[in-house]
Amino acid sequence: MAAAALVWIAARLARTLGGGTWAVGLTGLACAIAPMLMGLAATLNTSVFDPLAWTAIAWLLVRGLREGDDRALVLAGVVAGVALEIKYSVAFWMAGLALGLLVTPQRILLRRRGLWIGLALAAVIALPSALWQWRHGFLFLELTAAARDKNVAVGAWSFLHNQIRVMNPLFTPLWLAGLVAPLIVRRLRDLRFIAIACVVVVVIVRAGHGKDYYLSPLYPTLFAIGAAALEPLTRPLAGRLVTCAGAALAVMLSAIAAPVALPILSPAALARYMTRLHIAPQQQERSFRGTVLPQVFADQLGWHDFTREVETAWAQIPAGDRPATGIKVDNYGEAAALDLYGHALPPALSGHNQYFLWGLRGQHPTDLLVVQHDLDALRPYCRETLVLGTTSSLWAMAVENGKIIALCRGVTPPIRTLWPHLKIYE
Repeated sequence: MAAAALVWIAARLARTLGGGTWAVGLTGLACAIAPMLMGLAATLNTSVFDPLAWTAIAWLLVRGLREGDDRALVLAGVVAGVALEIKYSVAFWMAGLALGLLVTPQRILLRRRGLWIGLALAAVIALPSALWQWRHGFLFLELTAAARDKNVAVGAWSFLHNQIRVMNPLFTPLWLAGLVAPLIVRRLRDLRFIAIACVVVVVIVRAGHGKDYYLSPLYPTLFAIGAAALEPLTRPLAGRLVTCAGAALAVMLSAIAAPVALPILSPAALARYMTRLHIAPQQQERSFRGTVLPQVFADQLGWHDFTREVETAWAQIPAGDRPATGIKVDNYGEAAALDLYGHALPPALSGHNQYFLWGLRGQHPTDLLVVQHDLDALRPYCRETLVLGTTSSLWAMAVENGKIIALCRGVTPPIRTLWPHLKIYE
């Protein structure tokens, strides 16, 4: 639904910018089949709503600017508030747009009552999330700082090359035109604040070692502006023929890339497909090294295997000892897999992100079944250590394989004392 709504919103933006049938069609096509945008919509996650929210905000601001529609400005604030409840990255877009407005004549929007009502509504809607962050010490700042170490530092050229590839190379003229046209095309000069906002977001993402998909919310707006800017070129017959040929080739390229973005093939078939076409996704996280499939799929796979392996180890613990035994794992993926797929297991414990805040979950174990890579790091905290298994799953993230499953008897100091030191925010 978010992917479909994005196509509609972006097409509406193109129409608001004066685009005709060709501009609207090109915008909708690009938003529908750009591989990165398809991949974001493959799973229900926070990032799938970013392109929709960012594009809607841009469209509503343009309506407020060009049509004098204060209701659109108010609605832009509502969208921003809801987006802030989903993911804080929209604040980058809001900051970029604010700077763009301040340094261009479009700052007249700042005098409009509707804009300030919208901002007030955004603040009210986002308030519960902000209060939660304040109560817990603004955890997202720790997450942001940790991302610099978690994510791979990709060079500027490699990053740009990957952006061209994942958004479909044949759409490059479209989004480049969207970035440049407000600076040189008179009828689009009132959109310079959007071009400036895009540059601000790029700088922020690059400075923070952001992943490739962090920029994906910018493209639908750029597609719409670019399509409106280039539409005069489609009026001659030759222009229409070139546009149709380019669109057809773009569809073919996206069809080739689709299995890497959407769950079309089985894992084994996808691995063969990628090998045959020499497709290798860019490494975005350090933990991705050695993984066979794209991370969007690998992160979803292997959890049933993981759960069965832990259950097999759990069954080796004497029944009389299990009430005093907890299960401690490295990350929220492992913990959630055990909570969701496990049978007769206690609630999983992990110091990772939200699981850390959930604490011991009503348990007071004296022994722990621990899943981690380094057995030697575990031994100092145990009176006795018994290895009961290892983790292995062909299509999972490589970092999830080869972990030991060990019983730590007589945890010292008690887990309640150790818990504050087990926090991992990343």
